[in-house]
Amino acid sequence: MADLYAVLGVPKTADAAAIKRAYRKLAKQLHPDQNKDEPKAAERFKQVASAYEILSDAEKRGQYDRGEIDDDGNPRMPEGFGGYRPGGGPRPNAGGGGFEFSGDPSDIFAELFGSRAGRGGGFRSAPVRGADVQYRLSVPFADAALARPQRITLRNGKTVDLAIPRGAEDGQKVKLTGQGEAGPGGSGDALVQLVIAADARFVRDKDDVRTDLPVPLATAVLGGKARLTTLEGAVDAAIAPGTSSGKLLRLRGKGWTRRDGTRGDLYARVMVEVPADDPALADFLRGRVTAG
Repeated sequence: MADLYAVLGVPKTADAAAIKRAYRKLAKQLHPDQNKDEPKAAERFKQVASAYEILSDAEKRGQYDRGEIDDDGNPRMPEGFGGYRPGGGPRPNAGGGGFEFSGDPSDIFAELFGSRAGRGGGFRSAPVRGADVQYRLSVPFADAALARPQRITLRNGKTVDLAIPRGAEDGQKVKLTGQGEAGPGGSGDALVQLVIAADARFVRDKDDVRTDLPVPLATAVLGGKARLTTLEGAVDAAIAPGTSSGKLLRLRGKGWTRRDGTRGDLYARVMVEVPADDPALADFLRGRVTAG
């Protein structure tokens, strides 16, 4: 084996964090599960793991730097003693096959690849889940306020009715479990971002909704009914005699749907409409001013 520092691609002055980063990068690139048709990658992977096993251990690294152990972690003996080591026999797995590494390397395998121990101490990667798919959905103001379901067509051509959550907020994401890309570990999810469309008739004020109510001058003076647009549709609102512009009419429980299913209120601001060209009204007002 080459110099262990060269195997990991780090200088001899590298600290523990740099050695770990180098190992993580190489392990991802060379792991057998990622290179099933590359036997050389598997051999290189074993070398990288063996190098990391020694250099990640402060005591073993010191012994290696001082020349007390070789690239396989075996004690260096005087010439003539060969590969003998105390206790008899060569170091297990030295130069051999398999992936039985002690201590930290196996922990990092699990961290990098989601692996779990298999029979015989080997490792097998957990199946990879399919990718999530992102969507943006424009929701009409009134539908968002009333939490009305919206129909959406997914990338795979499937059409589903998306439940709009109560208390929906602009930019909120709704998850459709299992409606993303397929994968060996199961399908990912569809993540739908809600974009609540503006409506010229309404303005949201927390859980309340505000709107304007045009009222003819005669109705404002004499009283009567005016057509008010609500989230559910138009209704007749009662206008008291002598109603001025700016007065607020409150319709309880006709605002934005809250998370608990209750609703805020609808506030309608009276906007008295003065005729642009009404000679009779002009003559009447001139008479009142002259009389005054």
